[in-house]
Amino acid sequence: MSLRLRLSLTLGAAFALIWALAAAWMLSDLRNQMMFSLDQRLVASARMVAGLLEQLPALPSKGEGTHFSAEQLNIPGGMACQVSSLRGEILARSHSNPEQALEAEKMGFHDQIIDGAPWRSFTLARGDVRITTADRQIEREALNMSILLAASVPVGVALLGCLCLLWLGIGQGLAPLNRMRDALMRRSADSLEPLQIQPLPSELQPLLETQNQLFQRIGKTIERERRLTGDAAHELRSPLTAIKTHLQVARMTDGAARDQSLARAEEGADRLHRTLEQLLLLARVEGSLSFDDGVQCSAEQVAKLAIQDAASGDRQRIKFQVPARFSDAPLQMPAVLSIAALRNLLDNALRHTPGDGAVELSLETNGNRVHFLVRDHGPGIAEDDLQHLTQRFWRNGQSTGCGLGLAIVQAIVQRCGCTLHFDSRPDGLRVELTMPLQPV
Repeated sequence: MSLRLRLSLTLGAAFALIWALAAAWMLSDLRNQMMFSLDQRLVASARMVAGLLEQLPALPSKGEGTHFSAEQLNIPGGMACQVSSLRGEILARSHSNPEQALEAEKMGFHDQIIDGAPWRSFTLARGDVRITTADRQIEREALNMSILLAASVPVGVALLGCLCLLWLGIGQGLAPLNRMRDALMRRSADSLEPLQIQPLPSELQPLLETQNQLFQRIGKTIERERRLTGDAAHELRSPLTAIKTHLQVARMTDGAARDQSLARAEEGADRLHRTLEQLLLLARVEGSLSFDDGVQCSAEQVAKLAIQDAASGDRQRIKFQVPARFSDAPLQMPAVLSIAALRNLLDNALRHTPGDGAVELSLETNGNRVHFLVRDHGPGIAEDDLQHLTQRFWRNGQSTGCGLGLAIVQAIVQRCGCTLHFDSRPDGLRVELTMPLQPV
């Protein structure tokens, strides 16, 4: 069922119900008013007859056969009038039908059955006589029905007109949605350009903005996949070529030269393995995959696990300093990402620290944030090159890595609300990584 039809049925049913209740109320009140008017006509006719009788000659004491015409008594058509004495003798009648006399014992209004038909009567006592006026209930109901029908026709026409206007109004109100649908249908399958639909009601503006944000996210996802594919094709070609070359040399040689070629092929395989792991981790961090495994680690635990992963058996090169009474509050981010970010910083520091030089790692807290300070004792880096440190596959002439470690750190920083700061000095590079702590 279309939205237009559903809205029309819902609102139309509500309109019809309200109009029906209003019409029933109006018609009921109209019927009551009309019945009251007919009763007042009986009263007015009885008083009028009483006034006429006062002007006529004296009525005979016995008037069973005395009749006055309706014209003489000015009785409206369809009504009956009877004049009787207090003893019940009929002195005058304005009708010959019905043949049965009207009941005149009860004063005021009275419903009675005469000749098998229902009548509505009114009896008025004036001096020694009683004046009774009556009309048929069937005539009352016929008049009531005709008036009700005459009043119902405009109500029905107005209701139909409102329903038609409602159908047209809903169609006009849904026109922006139709324009948005047509705009989407006209787009090509690979188009990610934002929708531009003007004018647009304020109620639909969030829908348009959400749709454009979806296109933007899809575009970023596709761009990440293309970049990952291009980076993998570019960076994996060299290690694969080197491995293949060294294996070919090892096949053609013997002795020390063969062992050296196999060793270099193994180094190339290790580099290829590290590059693949970094590429996959970067793709996961930049994507929408969840890393929350329910494990919570404090800053000190993250530091120890990162040292264990980065040192690779050379743990004594990393000097770890923890202040006394350091906070054990868990970090407000996935443990696997915090460990990976700090591990890559330590790997980079170890790679650029010559010989057996030490790398220093210290922790500080400031409110609800913890600062990881990593310092190496390498040659440092030029001031102009600091802005390129977090770019993919950027390497200076002294680097032996794959150029993805700091790019992964930057991606984790952007995803988890951290901060990253580089400070290059002549005695080495200082890196400050700030992570949020969970509120206590």
